[in-house]
Amino acid sequence: MTHSAAPAPIDDFAAWINAFLQPGALIELGVLVTCVGLSWGLVHGLQRAFNPDAERSIWFGRRGIDGVLFPLLLLALAYGARALTVLWLPLAVWRVAIPALLALVVIRIGVQVLEVAFRGASWLRPVERTVSWVAWLAAVAWITGLLPVVLSELDQITWKIGGSTLSVRTLIEGALSAGAVLIVALWISSAIEARLLRDATGESLSLRKAASNATRALLLFVGLMLALSAVGIDLTALSVLGGAIGVGIGFGLQKLAANYVSGFVILTERSMRIGDMVRLDTFEGVVADIKARYTVIRAVSGRESIVPNEMLITQRVENLSLSDPRVWQSTVVSVAYDCDVELVQRLLVQAALEQPRVLRDPGPLAALSAFGPDGLEFTLGYWIADPENGQLALRSAINLRVLALFQEHGVEIPYPQRVVHVRPPASDAPAVPSTPLARVTRVP
Repeated sequence: MTHSAAPAPIDDFAAWINAFLQPGALIELGVLVTCVGLSWGLVHGLQRAFNPDAERSIWFGRRGIDGVLFPLLLLALAYGARALTVLWLPLAVWRVAIPALLALVVIRIGVQVLEVAFRGASWLRPVERTVSWVAWLAAVAWITGLLPVVLSELDQITWKIGGSTLSVRTLIEGALSAGAVLIVALWISSAIEARLLRDATGESLSLRKAASNATRALLLFVGLMLALSAVGIDLTALSVLGGAIGVGIGFGLQKLAANYVSGFVILTERSMRIGDMVRLDTFEGVVADIKARYTVIRAVSGRESIVPNEMLITQRVENLSLSDPRVWQSTVVSVAYDCDVELVQRLLVQAALEQPRVLRDPGPLAALSAFGPDGLEFTLGYWIADPENGQLALRSAINLRVLALFQEHGVEIPYPQRVVHVRPPASDAPAVPSTPLARVTRVP
């Protein structure tokens, strides 16, 4: 490694600062403020016209000025105003404003794209701060005239790797190029995902989710290849690495690869879609999200189960709403043997129809299902179309209404009856008169 510390001259700061004290600096400042006002007005008008989603809009952000469009418009107007101002006045304010606006554009693009692409990630804030610090330090170095000197010094620190000669400046520029390529790839994939998933429901949602995941993976792969080329890495050298990764997947990452493949199979064949009501073993809930490696199933109680996609392919899964969202539900009621059967059936159907969640077509059905030891057993069955909203509360409401209707019409719900057999006494016990077996009935 070689290092040359040849100093380079730095601009005259005294003359530069003296330029800010001239009357022309006030004119530049006024033009800059005008550019800010025009940019804000244009962004505000476009935001009202398009009405974008504030949570996923990279161009406008949440408040308009924190998106990408505002600093881009301001930078474009500032460049135009600078080109006109330099014809009549020496530059002072623009020497500070242009690098600052460039840094602001870089920060807003990086922050907004990362927030949309990786919403809620724990590492997001440190990365955003790093991007901000790097951009502002580069802007300060540019304004003060230190940037060419620093780059020249970094270009002198070199070393050889194989047949290539690398320098610190080359690595930094390659890393920045790689970051820019990946940011652009994430931006494009986020825009495609928002476009594909907009107003998508049911079967189309799962298919579009699969297309979105595949597009993002493809764009990130292409971006990574371009980034490696920008750094100066020969991509032909990755063939050996690709073979090693293939062997590693074949032996050590079988489960992980199986989960990813299963995720794409589920999304492609649409055997399970977002919003379906499913039951896996003893866990029942709604499919909240399907990722490349796992699926999130949310129970009506609020519990969420993260299920590897391989389990959904290799094990038996009950999809309660695969071809039809309607679900059959039932409850069992016992009445006395001397009750009016037709009246009981009519009251049971009435109790079900009084609930708005119970479907009218097909309607509820009350049937005599068994002759129980204590009374007649009726099964009330009905269909619902929204099992994701819970089933226990609906069954409880129907049972309460059945109880109220039975009490109102004098239908008796029998109490359990038991027969007790009294054994005769042993031979050595005092003799007692023989009595027949006693039938004991418990009454309230």
